[in-house]
Amino acid sequence: MARLKVTLKKSPIGAKKDHIATVHALGLRKIGKSIECDDIPQMRGMIKKIEYLLSVEEI
Repeated sequence: MARLKVTLKKSPIGAKKDHIATVHALGLRKIGKSIECDDIPQMRGMIKKIEYLLSVEEI
Protein backbone atom coordinates (compact mmCIF):
# COMPACT_ATOMS: atom_id res chain seq x y z
CA MET A 1 0.00 0.00 0.00
CA ALA A 2 1.26 3.48 -0.83
CA ARG A 3 2.16 5.94 1.90
CA LEU A 4 1.79 9.71 1.99
CA LYS A 5 3.95 12.32 3.70
CA VAL A 6 1.76 15.25 4.77
CA THR A 7 3.36 18.51 5.97
CA LEU A 8 1.59 21.52 7.44
CA LYS A 9 2.75 24.54 5.40
CA LYS A 10 0.36 27.30 6.47
CA SER A 11 -1.22 28.25 9.76
CA PRO A 12 -4.84 27.21 10.26
CA ILE A 13 -5.51 30.46 12.16
CA GLY A 14 -8.38 32.18 10.40
CA ALA A 15 -9.57 28.99 8.71
CA LYS A 16 -13.02 27.53 9.26
CA LYS A 17 -13.50 25.64 12.51
CA ASP A 18 -14.01 22.32 10.75
CA HIS A 19 -10.77 22.84 8.80
CA ILE A 20 -8.87 23.50 12.04
CA ALA A 21 -10.40 20.35 13.51
CA THR A 22 -9.26 18.35 10.48
CA VAL A 23 -5.69 19.64 10.86
CA HIS A 24 -5.68 18.55 14.51
CA ALA A 25 -7.28 15.20 13.63
CA LEU A 26 -4.38 14.54 11.27
CA GLY A 27 -2.01 15.14 14.19
CA LEU A 28 -0.47 18.31 12.79
CA ARG A 29 0.16 20.84 15.54
CA LYS A 30 2.94 23.13 14.23
CA ILE A 31 3.94 24.54 10.87
CA GLY A 32 6.61 22.39 9.24
CA LYS A 33 5.69 19.21 11.08
CA SER A 34 4.96 16.09 9.03
CA ILE A 35 3.14 12.82 9.36
CA GLU A 36 3.21 9.65 7.32
CA CYS A 37 -0.08 7.91 6.66
CA ASP A 38 -1.55 5.20 4.47
CA ASP A 39 -3.03 6.25 1.14
CA ILE A 40 -6.66 5.35 1.89
CA PRO A 41 -9.84 7.15 0.80
CA GLN A 42 -10.53 8.48 4.30
CA MET A 43 -7.13 10.17 4.51
CA ARG A 44 -7.40 11.48 0.94
CA GLY A 45 -10.73 13.09 1.86
CA MET A 46 -9.26 14.81 4.92
CA ILE A 47 -6.27 16.01 2.89
CA LYS A 48 -8.45 17.30 0.04
CA LYS A 49 -10.56 19.32 2.49
CA ILE A 50 -7.54 21.31 3.71
CA GLU A 51 -5.13 20.97 0.79
CA TYR A 52 -4.51 24.74 0.77
CA LEU A 53 -2.75 24.36 4.16
CA LEU A 54 -0.71 21.25 3.31
CA SER A 55 2.07 19.85 1.20
CA VAL A 56 1.57 16.21 0.19
CA GLU A 57 4.06 13.81 -1.39
CA GLU A 58 3.98 10.10 -2.07
CA ILE A 59 6.68 7.95 -0.50
